[in-house]
Amino acid sequence: MQRLPEPELMDDPAQAIAYARADFEAAHSTLVQHFPRVFADLEPPNTVLDLGCGPADISVRFAHMYPSCRIDAVDGAPCMLQQAQACIEAAALQHRITLHLQRLPDCELPEKNYGAIVSNSLLHHLHEPRHLWATICRYASSRTAIFICDLCRPQSIEQAEALVTRYAAGEPDILRRDFYNSLLAAFTPDEVRAQLDTAGLRDLRLEAISDRHLLVYGRLESA
Repeated sequence: MQRLPEPELMDDPAQAIAYARADFEAAHSTLVQHFPRVFADLEPPNTVLDLGCGPADISVRFAHMYPSCRIDAVDGAPCMLQQAQACIEAAALQHRITLHLQRLPDCELPEKNYGAIVSNSLLHHLHEPRHLWATICRYASSRTAIFICDLCRPQSIEQAEALVTRYAAGEPDILRRDFYNSLLAAFTPDEVRAQLDTAGLRDLRLEAISDRHLLVYGRLESA
């Protein structure tokens, strides 16, 4: 099935609210648990960069998992960052998570390199996926733990519809629509592997972690 890109930014207020209120507990808790699995030898990172942070649920989960880390969370959608600010305040993490309204690849961030760079569900939004990989190269050293999760495009419209029914049947119409569009906009593992090779990121590993998610992880051995 051919990829159908969707808008880069989720900046409709209703869209942002629906996404922030959605029940991602099972998916996000499982996702975060993969981090210590694939980086079993990692010392707790002092700094984390969350690219495409959305409503900051992943940032908050990393802050809880590594209580000594500071997090720079980046998103290009003001409405989404409003939801992120509320999430951070509810978790009383304002002193550890800093939000940045910026878009890739033109990010200007306070750290030269980060202990970890994470991203969830940003790649499929990008019209130029190389912008994500270039940003990672810019802010990663050979010691940076890189951890990028995203949707994987199904093989057919029917498979996409089945995934929406399985995982979003009880969600609002706007969220089901966005999930469906995101599945169609996602990349296949082969496409992501080609992106990594083109970006000079052959050291990073690619793994399917569910029937709808893929994970890119590793370190830049040549950095």
